[in-house]
Amino acid sequence: MNGGPAAGGRRVVVRPRSAVVALVAAGALGLATGRFVLPPPPGAIAHPAARSAAAVDGASQDASAPAAPGVSGPTPASSASGAGPGSDAPTGATGLVTTANLLDPAAFGPDIDTGRIHVTDRYGDGNYANPTCTGEKTLTQTLGGPGAHFRGLMTGTRTGPDDPTQAFDHADQVAREVAAETQSPSLAENFAQRLLLEQVPCQEEPVGHWVYGRTTTLRLAPDVTASWMGVYQGTLNTTGRAPEGTEPCGGIAVLRSGNHYGVLEVGACLGTAAMDRVVRTALSQL
Repeated sequence: MNGGPAAGGRRVVVRPRSAVVALVAAGALGLATGRFVLPPPPGAIAHPAARSAAAVDGASQDASAPAAPGVSGPTPASSASGAGPGSDAPTGATGLVTTANLLDPAAFGPDIDTGRIHVTDRYGDGNYANPTCTGEKTLTQTLGGPGAHFRGLMTGTRTGPDDPTQAFDHADQVAREVAAETQSPSLAENFAQRLLLEQVPCQEEPVGHWVYGRTTTLRLAPDVTASWMGVYQGTLNTTGRAPEGTEPCGGIAVLRSGNHYGVLEVGACLGTAAMDRVVRTALSQL
């Protein structure tokens, strides 16, 4: 097809005589500068790259050349909660886990009288949670790794005969945390995923049995994440799954920060908002 009509319905015609004059002018310009640039047709707008080339002697730019290094289009906003330029978003942990990385009683105020909470610590292997639906396993059985730091937070002073981080009376157990480190952040991520998979089957249980609710994921930074599930008593389990729109009564969280990982089991009857706050605190401290 021939070119369509120009603006206003008229065709743009370059007369032969005008074209000859343009070519002669272009040749003269080429002899003077060593560059031969054909002028655009009358009424056409020169490409910005051509204008730039004409303004800088001896410089040229290919209109199809890629953008300069470091220049890119808009990128999607980060999904990290609280992360952004100028923010105080946490960074992934490095080095060894110590008791300073574990949750302390202050994290449970004001929901629980923190003055009543006693803390016991130990280092070694052992059950990292109480998922009776999947069988009580130790960290070594699940991960094959070395020992970890165990912390029990309890309102009573009597502890279990085999583990001082577990309350003698289950009702006295406010929370229990297990944390350790790995050789790399990628391995910590792998461990956290495996620990979470151990708990997921507990989201479906026979009617009348306690059950975990849906998984909620927190992401404070790319390598600072947590996944937690609320726990629901058997009287609320009427369908084999946790009821939607109902507050949990405590729960369990799997944490990862850099090369640190851990499991936090909350026995206190905390609802969604309180669980979210406690898990965030544990994650930031890990």
